[in-house]
This record gives sequence, structure tokens and C-alpha cells, in this order.
Amino acid sequence: MLVQGLVKDRGRAYMRGLEAWCLAGSFDLKLTDITDGARIAFDNLSDYALSLGAPPVRLGVTGLARAGKTVFITALVHNLIHGGRLPVLAPWREGRLMGADLRPQLHQDVPTFDYRGHVRRLIDARAWPESTRAISEMRLSIAYESSTFWGRNVGRGRLDLDIVDYPGEWLLDLPLLSKDFRAFSREALERARDPRRAAIASDWLGYTNGLAADGLADEEAAGRAHELFSGYLSAARADEHALSMLPPGRFLMPGDLAGSPALTFAPLDLPDGGRPGEGSLWQMMESRYEAYKDVVVRPFFRNHFARLDRQVVLVDVLNALNGGRAALLDLEAALQEILTCFRPGKSSWLSQVLTRRVDRILFAATKADQLNHVSHDRLERILRRLLDGAIAKASFSGAEVEVRAIAAVRATREANVKRNGDTLPCIMGVPQAGEQLDGRIFAGNEEIALFPGDLPESPQGLFADPAAGLAPETSLISEMRFLRFRPPPLEVTAEGLQLSLPHIRLDRALDFLIGDRLA
Repeated sequence: MLVQGLVKDRGRAYMRGLEAWCLAGSFDLKLTDITDGARIAFDNLSDYALSLGAPPVRLGVTGLARAGKTVFITALVHNLIHGGRLPVLAPWREGRLMGADLRPQLHQDVPTFDYRGHVRRLIDARAWPESTRAISEMRLSIAYESSTFWGRNVGRGRLDLDIVDYPGEWLLDLPLLSKDFRAFSREALERARDPRRAAIASDWLGYTNGLAADGLADEEAAGRAHELFSGYLSAARADEHALSMLPPGRFLMPGDLAGSPALTFAPLDLPDGGRPGEGSLWQMMESRYEAYKDVVVRPFFRNHFARLDRQVVLVDVLNALNGGRAALLDLEAALQEILTCFRPGKSSWLSQVLTRRVDRILFAATKADQLNHVSHDRLERILRRLLDGAIAKASFSGAEVEVRAIAAVRATREANVKRNGDTLPCIMGVPQAGEQLDGRIFAGNEEIALFPGDLPESPQGLFADPAAGLAPETSLISEMRFLRFRPPPLEVTAEGLQLSLPHIRLDRALDFLIGDRLA
């Protein structure tokens, strides 16, 4: 109560000082305004006070649809709580990791990540958890012995890790804060008219071409345009196309805002100049677009995204490979757009208290267990190629960026299988019910050996442009076989002790994300 009173009593003074600081240019105002900047800093200051001078690390976990956000968080927490094998994580390797447990989260107005429910689904039902549909949060408290002489004499260390889970589609909305309705409409139409998307968007494009932006506002026309536009976005995201650049994100997961005016709009084909007339369809759509930013995007940025210290972006590269060159190029554009959203920079004591910058960003290619280990490094190289330009920009701003191929929960094991005199490096696991291969439909209860194929050693051929006379290596990818496998049963030791969830390179991800804070 004393700390809360202190924050409240001094709040106005801090706000005046922070607004002055914002006016002096100390905040990045690209995605927000001065008032938002001051509120973000005040919220950070409140968090610092409530943590009694030992601020937690706020780790954001996101990724586009079906990238494995829920599984990643569940496996990370399960391995830390249950003493999983994490040999690359320095405190584990050095015997300094003493344990971890769940603690009450800091923010009471955010849904709690259902860790226990997800563990039961993974272990008891051997089924994957449902996809992330909204934001959630949890706190994991990690106890460790310091590696320094001073730290060991002060006492056992403890790091509070606040994990924030949010849909990657929401991340793609953040650039909208710096775009007006005209820019949003122009970019959406350009993407939809691209030959790689035109067939998917044909119904919406045909309807939009018949709309007069300067005509009278029509609720029925607005609703129909939104319905067709949302249908196009949903079809583009499906496995058949595996496209990623699909803002506005809430159109794909509207939640309790479904049917509200703030979510009932669509891009329009606007003239090059001029402003919307009073009572026009253009004015209606523009007003709803601005309401979407105010009601949906800006609160997410201010209350959650701008308060992160570290970030994980999970990427389903294999799904994009299944979609072909068009899906890969679209994923490349989405990842570059995502990275421009972060507020990167070197972390300091002052930045932790006031501005908060993301100083470490991990891009993780998930589902590495669907490949033999010989392709894991190749999967990393493909993801790094997708991020080349964007990584250079973030690193220049002071943030460390790392790329890893991981499987947060390893659903397969490796085996060599002899066939026609050849030894093939295979993976073994139980395909999910309904998965198909060569006309066979699996029931979800039979283990199989599968030769998934090998990724190319160099990713460059995957991005080759046929128009330039270069042949993409799509033939290599078309020969690969990616199946969804059920989570594995947990191993039990001779003493009857159940082990933690198996993984691939999760320890490397953890060492990069929090290893420095456990020194």
C-alpha cells in the first residue's frame, strides 16, 4: 500500500516531467503520440515500484497462426519447473539453476495463461493445445546461484519472468498506427491485385470495383465489403496458400468485437487526391478505420507491446515452404514488417524504469522435429535469409537478434531405415488423426517411420525468380513430406520419475533470451 500510495501521490509530477521529455524527442513517436508515450512511461514506473526495485523481465511470445506459441510457452515453463535437460543454458550446465515456480502475475486485468490446462492436454491427452486467440500473461519465478563472487555472497538470486502471449496477427496491425485510410487502402489493393493473390481476392476486388467511394454511406454495402474482404484474408491464410501479410489482424479473430462498427470496414479504391464528402461511404469507412486503430491497435501497443524487454517471434517456415515461392516471399514481407514494429535498443537501468526497449529478439523456426537433424541448420539459414534486411536494421539500433531452428516439444525421434539397399535418415512418430500420406489416412494411434527429405544446403534457390530466367528449387520442396505428429508420451526413469517435455534447441533459445539475467 505504501508503494502504491507513493506512485499515486507523485503521479502528476512524473507525468509533467515525462511529457516534457517526450517533447524533447526522447521517445520514438513513430507508432504513438506524446500522450501515449507519457502514459507508457508512467505505467512502466508503476510496475517498477510495485516490483520493489527488482523489475521482472517481460518476455513477449508471438508468431503467426499455428506457429506454436502456446506449445513454446508451455514447454519452456515445464522444463524449468521440472528440471528438464537444458545443457546450453549456462546456469543449468554449471549447476546454478535451483528451480522455478509459478507466481501470481503482476497485471490483474489480463487473462492468465492456462499453463496447467495446456500441460494436461499435451501429456494426458497427447494432443496439441488450441491456438492463441487473445492476449494472456503468466509469471515464472526462477531461483539461481550467481556466477559472480559478489552475487554468491549476497545470497540466492531470483528472476521473475513475465511471459506475455499474443497473436502475431495483432503485431501486423501496429504499422497501421502510422498510416491513414488512403495508405491502408492503397497497400491492401496492391497486394490483392498481385498475380499471386488476385484469384483468391477476386470476389472482393470485383465488389470493390463496383463501389463509389463518394457515394452515400450504405451500411449494407459496408457490411458486404467487409465480409468479402475478411473472407479473402481467411482464404489467403489457409494452408493451401499459407500467406502471411493479412492486416487487419482482428478481422481473422474478432472476438467480442465481432459486428461492431470498428470492425466493419474494408479498403476502398480511392482517387489520388481530395477528401471524403460528408455522409459518403468513404467517410464512413475512414471513420471506422480510425476507430479500429483507437479501440483495438493503440491500446494493445500502449498497454502490452510497448512494455516488453525481450521478444520471441515463432515462424512456421515449413508451412510457407509447402505454399511455394509466393508464400515464402509473402512471409519475408510480413517478417520485415513485424521487425519494424519493435522498439529496439540497448537496455539500461533507466530504460527499464521508463522507456523500456526490446534489447533481444529471437526468431525461431518451429517444428524442427519434422525434419532430420541434418536439415536443422538449413532451416535456420532459410529463416535468416528471410530476415536479412530487417535484422541488419534492428542490430544497428542496438538490439541483439538471433535465429534458431527449434521444436519446443519434440514429437518425433530419429532412426535409420534401410530401403532398397540405401540407408535413409528417417523420423518416427504417431501422425495425428486425419493426416494423409500417399492416399493413406492415419487414425492417430500408429507409429510410422518417415523419410521427410532434406532441405537444400543454400536457401538462395528457393527465392529464385522464374521471370528472370532462374528456376526456383520448388522441385526439392515438393518431394519433402511434412506431417503433423501427436505429442509424445513422457519418458519415465527406472525410479518411476516422469521426465520433462522433450525438445530440440529450446535450451539455446532460453540461453539467448534470459541467460544474461541468470549470471
